[in-house]
Amino acid sequence: MKFAVPKITPIRLAVVMLGDRLAVAAIDRDRLETFTIDAENPGAALRAELDARSLAARNVAIGLSRSAVTVKPIDLPAVAGAAEDMVKFELERHLPISADDAAFDFVPLPSEPEVETVPGDGTRVLIAAADRRLIDSALRLAEEAKLRPVSITVAAHDLLALVETDRRQRIVWLHRSGDTADLLLIHEAMVVFSRSFGAADDATLLAETRRSLGGARWRSCDAIWVSGDGAAAAPFLDLGVPISDPPWTARAERRLAQIAEPRGALELAVATASNRSIRSLDLIPPAIKPRRFTRQEIMTGGALVATVLLALAALLVPGFVENRRLARLNGDIARIDPDVRAVEKVARELEHKRQLLGTVEKINASSLQPLAVLRELTEILPSDAWVTYLAFDSKGVELTGQAGAASNLIPLLENSPRLERVEFASPVTRGRDREQFRIRAAWEAPAPPPAPPPQAAKPPAAPGPRTPLLGETPRAETPGARPAPTRLPGGPRP
Repeated sequence: MKFAVPKITPIRLAVVMLGDRLAVAAIDRDRLETFTIDAENPGAALRAELDARSLAARNVAIGLSRSAVTVKPIDLPAVAGAAEDMVKFELERHLPISADDAAFDFVPLPSEPEVETVPGDGTRVLIAAADRRLIDSALRLAEEAKLRPVSITVAAHDLLALVETDRRQRIVWLHRSGDTADLLLIHEAMVVFSRSFGAADDATLLAETRRSLGGARWRSCDAIWVSGDGAAAAPFLDLGVPISDPPWTARAERRLAQIAEPRGALELAVATASNRSIRSLDLIPPAIKPRRFTRQEIMTGGALVATVLLALAALLVPGFVENRRLARLNGDIARIDPDVRAVEKVARELEHKRQLLGTVEKINASSLQPLAVLRELTEILPSDAWVTYLAFDSKGVELTGQAGAASNLIPLLENSPRLERVEFASPVTRGRDREQFRIRAAWEAPAPPPAPPPQAAKPPAAPGPRTPLLGETPRAETPGARPAPTRLPGGPRP
């Protein structure tokens, strides 16, 4: 199944009214269709021809023969008021019909350096005017062909759409359509004067050309272009300026290469269809005239669009840049995330081990040291003392055991730097040859730091003789020497 693709670019259709016949050109992208119509009912014949050629055109640009339109430059007085009103007032002196019965349009003309002008003399404009009956017949033709008219212009003036012009040059363009010649004077890329006359012979062409130069206040021109039917350079050799074909654009050359005879009329139709710019001297009624933007309006609209785009860019670009930056950072984070997780795991393990180490150190700093206590008790207790039970807690130590004389253990334990308040926890019981005891002692509080010695400290007194303990044999002591503690074999055993 095939589906019809809608066309984005509409067909451009142009109809040039040349008296009793029509010259038609339809441009559909690179396709060009040209033909002529000579029938009693031209509107119906045009519609039938378009349907036969499958040209689904909706709009039409209508071109009028130059001979059917009055085109001439006029000078407007320097008075206050709307230019359109002044042109309408001046038309009464230049038209054979009443200004109220004429459709007209005008454009300002560029100043001519060869003509001396006095400031305040007014404005020179080029007017185009036609009988309203001619405009009505053009509109009726479009209505019968079921087309919407978009412009009604002088067909010869639309020839500028096919060439590239130099704004600095003054050009004379002679275009022939059958026995009629349309002469255009071009300056600054616009038509400043035009005429239509019969091209009877070369002498007539030369004379009319010189006459046209005078009407435009030109003393000479820079070049002459010749186009249309039977174009020849011979009639203009006496003017002493370059004579050539018009400098067609590349697109115009491709289109004009497809047309046949009558070449002059069909070239006018192709020019009218190719004109896509704002058409000057448009005689279509204002009520149905399409809205076209001027160059200044387009530039203003472009500046406004550029301003809006810059404002949007100023608002959106920073966010876009930040989003790109965040996306890049997210990518970097995702790439290093495994390493970060590994480092975090090592850090957690290290912190856990640090906490364990701190706990162990705290326990070691604040808890009891059983080995040191056992070592000291082994050295303090006599050899005939046996320890059957030993218990430690934060308050002190409790010993249960047997000894030959349990009362002798109290002073021995009191002499320990670790213990104080040594006492029997229960009465001593006498066995066969030993006494059973249960002794409880508290841990000795740590001594405060020693105070600094005074300036004149007295020598410490010599220690007195040591009192022997119960069951200990007194020994002679050497003066000045401290006796070593006696180790009792068979100290306390758990």
